[in-house]
Amino acid sequence: MDAMEAILTTRAMRRYSADPVPDELVMQCLEAAQQAPSGGNVQPQQYVIVRSSEVRNQLAEIYRRAFERYERCLPTPVFRSESDRATYERTRAASQDLAATIGDVPVHVLFLQPIIPWGFHDDEGPVDIGRLDGSVYPAVQNFCIAARSLGLGTAFTTVIRVYQAEALEAIGANPDRFEIAAHIPLGYPTGNFGRAPRKDVRRSIHLDRYGERPTLD
Repeated sequence: MDAMEAILTTRAMRRYSADPVPDELVMQCLEAAQQAPSGGNVQPQQYVIVRSSEVRNQLAEIYRRAFERYERCLPTPVFRSESDRATYERTRAASQDLAATIGDVPVHVLFLQPIIPWGFHDDEGPVDIGRLDGSVYPAVQNFCIAARSLGLGTAFTTVIRVYQAEALEAIGANPDRFEIAAHIPLGYPTGNFGRAPRKDVRRSIHLDRYGERPTLD
């Protein structure tokens, strides 16, 4: 599989088999994550790999409560077409399935981000060099793409942050030192890989100045 195919077909997989994931495949994904770029090469992320059914079930219970609270906050969507409605309903049903079964996914990977001062000040004021999580999320994406290349599914989730302190306690991490940047289930999917529905990239392109629309083929 070439890089473009892996990138274009890495989509959220929310239904998994119970088949175990070999350690060597998990390590390949982590090695790919560690090669991601980061500001100043700080490589701030820590990885917590959860295989224990006891800890997975603890995380699952927290995840379900967080997801239920999140769902209650969702606004009623307005659809431009029946196709958009069908896509939304499929995605929501799959998300609900993941919330119900995430404890059964054989591996959970939590990307931890340290809580540290980031950025500088000089005589002119703050020196904004971007957010620290901008140096963590490339590692998350590398991890997910590597998993796809190995036939493994992932889903990028952050909803567990609703009850982040509980989740950090479950994995033995200090909430005064870390936050959860991402919570990734990892396993063999029961569905099919493929390109996820996305808006046409041409709707988001501007040439030289915002609002100047180019013609790109």
